[in-house]
Amino acid sequence: MKTTMSETPSVQDGLYQRAERVLPGAGLGGYSLPEHARFVIDGARGARLISAEGREYIDYVGGAGANILGANHPQVVEAVQRQAAKGLHFFGTLNSTAIELAERLLGLIPCAEKLVFTTTGSEATAYAMRIARAFTGKEKILKFEGAYHGNHDYASFSQFPTAPANYPQASSDSGGVPAPLKDTMLIAPYNDLDVVEQIVRAQRKDLAAIIVEPVQRVIFPNHDFLPGLRRIADENDVLLIFDEVVTGFRLALGGAQEFFGVKPDLASYGKIVGGGGPLGCVAGREDIVDRTNPRHKGKSDYAYINGTLHGNPVAAAASLATLELISEPGFHDGLNARAESFYLEMQGVLDRHGLPVRVTGRASLWQFLFSDKDPRNQMDILASDLERSMALDLALLERGVYVLPNVRRFVSAVHTDQDFADTLEILDTTCRDIQSL
Repeated sequence: MKTTMSETPSVQDGLYQRAERVLPGAGLGGYSLPEHARFVIDGARGARLISAEGREYIDYVGGAGANILGANHPQVVEAVQRQAAKGLHFFGTLNSTAIELAERLLGLIPCAEKLVFTTTGSEATAYAMRIARAFTGKEKILKFEGAYHGNHDYASFSQFPTAPANYPQASSDSGGVPAPLKDTMLIAPYNDLDVVEQIVRAQRKDLAAIIVEPVQRVIFPNHDFLPGLRRIADENDVLLIFDEVVTGFRLALGGAQEFFGVKPDLASYGKIVGGGGPLGCVAGREDIVDRTNPRHKGKSDYAYINGTLHGNPVAAAASLATLELISEPGFHDGLNARAESFYLEMQGVLDRHGLPVRVTGRASLWQFLFSDKDPRNQMDILASDLERSMALDLALLERGVYVLPNVRRFVSAVHTDQDFADTLEILDTTCRDIQSL
């Protein structure tokens, strides 16, 4: 039987058919777009992604925030190529590029006196918790409802709640997580110091650390929240961990610690710190980080840290090139100002169409919420109309604006005025078409 033109699958359809056979849900993780909106990325140019069929998408996903300079900045690519020619990977002893990067990071991260490399941000948060437990001799960790600290078992509690927790009781978001771990993780509402203080005082004998995203998704802290956590931790002999996987090097060169003026005991990093490559780290006080010293093997307070790609020289080269570029005077002030001006313009479009949508966020992190206020915690996010915001996001995606529905997005340094203008035009068209939402 002869196949008609309309029955011939597109290049993209063909790729998805292949993916369905080899990848669960034809995905690379926890996201699966509906068939009418999905596409396959073939490359990038500036802030635009190019699909396998040659269509352009204005990219606000930014490699989940890793690509503050875009997906293929020439100086980063050149640094990677130079290092690749010298060697893609080494293991078992130091490489000079990793040493240079460690020195550079210690000069930029406010809390850093020593650091250990990891491969990912998820690894970094898992190791930060392990180091805190080893240092204090205590097992419990307090995290915040709705906070995302990666994909490991200890992080897989109350990440995606649909109702308020029975604080501080945790609930698992994933199958396969051992039930006893639930007793080691405590949950509190973000931006609520009273509840945090009650929990910490009650649990201080067993509590090793508080771990917090300084900006939880797009929820910014109340002015007294992070200083309050610092005070509570100090008064109760508990460590404070900042998960700076997203905020690190994005809010400011010194990350959230510089932006908010609060210094934790430990901080975990991923995304931007790898320059788009597989690299993260845990940085902090020397006496705490030294619990990972391999010379301490066999001691009860030794924290085992090891990974095949830790300090990978290609990722370290990408990181050094990225840090050089974002260290230029005025980089973050300029990025944040341009982003916030863009948010005001988007809000103006939404308001003109009478849609009850807020462009929520600050600096270079943002999201659409069908809500009448900026969120203070995860329950405020859930109280918004997530179905309508998902419909808006999907409509934008179909028109060439790459956002993941109901997920935080980013402005990068390579977004141009034309990218913003095109986005505003697409948003205006989308608003006219979805008035029935």
